Amino acid sequence: MPRILYLDIDTLRPDHMGCYGYKRNTTPNLDKVAAEGMVFENYYCSDAPCLPSRAALVSGQFGIHSGIVGHGGTAADRPLSGAGRGFQDLSERDNLFYLFRKSNMYTASISTFPERHSAWWFNAGFKETHNVGGGGMESGEEVLPVALDWINRNKDREDWFLHLHIWDPHTPYRAPADFGNPFGDEPLPNNWITEEIFEKHLQKAGPHSPRDISGHGDKEDPKYPRHPGSLKNLAEVKNFIDQYDCGIRYADHLLGQVLDLLREQGVYDDTAIIISSDHGENMGELGLYAEHATADNGTCHIPMVIKWPGGATGRDKGLRYNFDLVPTMAELLGLPAADAWDGKSYAELVLKGKGNAGHEHLILSQQCHVCQRSARFGDWIYIRTIRDGFQLFDDEMLFNLKDDPYQINDLKEERPDICAQGAKILLDWHEEMMKTSDREVDPMWTVYKEGGPFHANNSQLEAYIKRLENSERAPAAQKLRERYADVLKD
Repeated sequence: MPRILYLDIDTLRPDHMGCYGYKRNTTPNLDKVAAEGMVFENYYCSDAPCLPSRAALVSGQFGIHSGIVGHGGTAADRPLSGAGRGFQDLSERDNLFYLFRKSNMYTASISTFPERHSAWWFNAGFKETHNVGGGGMESGEEVLPVALDWINRNKDREDWFLHLHIWDPHTPYRAPADFGNPFGDEPLPNNWITEEIFEKHLQKAGPHSPRDISGHGDKEDPKYPRHPGSLKNLAEVKNFIDQYDCGIRYADHLLGQVLDLLREQGVYDDTAIIISSDHGENMGELGLYAEHATADNGTCHIPMVIKWPGGATGRDKGLRYNFDLVPTMAELLGLPAADAWDGKSYAELVLKGKGNAGHEHLILSQQCHVCQRSARFGDWIYIRTIRDGFQLFDDEMLFNLKDDPYQINDLKEERPDICAQGAKILLDWHEEMMKTSDREVDPMWTVYKEGGPFHANNSQLEAYIKRLENSERAPAAQKLRERYADVLKD
């Protein structure tokens, strides 16, 4: 069994990486790995953002099955197994990282994710864990020495698995000041936000709209000067995207040193390398910036690159979930699949460049900022919103991602036939999920009944409306009062 290095780069949009066609030089080191492996072009997290995504990745299940869909409240914890629990909980032994233990590999993780989200189940399967103690607010230069030291100490092992997690592309953008802005003099490669589009965004209500980058306001933190509190014009939009790209480039710079160390030790070619992320980032899509707050393409589309010793190189266009990695790794390791997994193995694709064509469609969920589910099929994404997180989204939206990758033109009025197709996909999926669930209640409805999504909870509504009423966005405040009349009267 080869050494396996999993590079977990938080909040990394694939379309901001060179290997996915981005014209800025954000990922030169990761691109070299991609050239030697398989690049998955249509890879998605089933449940966004951070906590639900990694719960799906580790468990091999949709959030509706694992029970983890939120960032707070009941649906942020894994339900207890109850009376049927054995001496050990099978939900931990059948997770992603325990597969490597079952293969007698030495397993380690360098991550602050479990502490940040009280998600200690994430550590199941690791013999060794390292937490630098920043709760996800640390910059990568705190993590890099731990990673280099670990690789040096284990250079004589031939059977290790290391999960290495860094947060630098995540808000608040935090690359050190002396890293500068290598993109300051470069235009935006995908400059789709026009004056007209941005003016509409400026009038928009909702956390993380241009006037509310920090959430429900425009507060700035002097500790993070790269992260603005608001965006007032297109020059500030460019600088904001520059800072996100700086976070990516800085992460690549750090991880390049890890990859160089493997080369110096002479083990790089024999090491399997996986590059992925938990979710993407809103970069103006649907009028949101600097957050991962929707069940759309910008938030749920993630990178996946696998360089497997002796394996295939190339590009895969199939629709795939992040939790497909669990049965894939089981097959690569020669282990049986678990009945509870929702994923579909693509191991033959990794090894031989051929295999299953992916899923016919995908279901994407977001219950932390909105209560929203989407169907991704063909060229389309159909988005259905149950609770809009103060964004004033329509109940349904439809976008053609081939013609409109930034989701500018909602086509629901022009294409009711495609909306009907997307709605049926969602309905059929939901019925199948509930038939095969251990729970009687969809955790999305738990979030709804507990006051809505954690980051836009009903308890925060009145204060946010008053903020809008004291600004030029008073018409949006009135619309929120009308839409949330049931909440405000209580």
